[in-house]
Amino acid sequence: MAVNRAELIDSLNELIQTCLDAENGFQAAADRVKDPELKELFEKRSIQRAQFASELKSEVRHFGGTPSKSGSAPAALHRGLSSIKSKMKEVNDDAVIAECERLDDVSIETYQRVLKQNLTPNVIPVVKHQFAELKRSQEHIRELGEKAA
Repeated sequence: MAVNRAELIDSLNELIQTCLDAENGFQAAADRVKDPELKELFEKRSIQRAQFASELKSEVRHFGGTPSKSGSAPAALHRGLSSIKSKMKEVNDDAVIAECERLDDVSIETYQRVLKQNLTPNVIPVVKHQFAELKRSQEHIRELGEKAA
């Protein structure tokens, strides 16, 4: 089956938005946690998601598209609500870990949806590699959440 270029670019841009949302979310998490190990972990996850977005942007350009430059609108709304909540009460590390779990859950759902679509042979390994890394991240963060509970 032939790959529809416009649909492929849209799918890749959806992944870019997801990565940018996660990049911002993990950086916000790093800024909020008190535990230095968690801070380092979340900073690394933020950098990783920025790298993922960069890789995907290269693929979009390869297909003649314009890469997304920002995260999704629902994520922006969520960030706004989170900002309001954080001003109302102190956020503990456990709450931040739970939010990071949610970030990974959303990312994985998006990657799973895109992987079910018709992708080109050169895009498949990039998306599959990123997906595998996301699964590892999710597992690690879930373990942290279980230890904290």
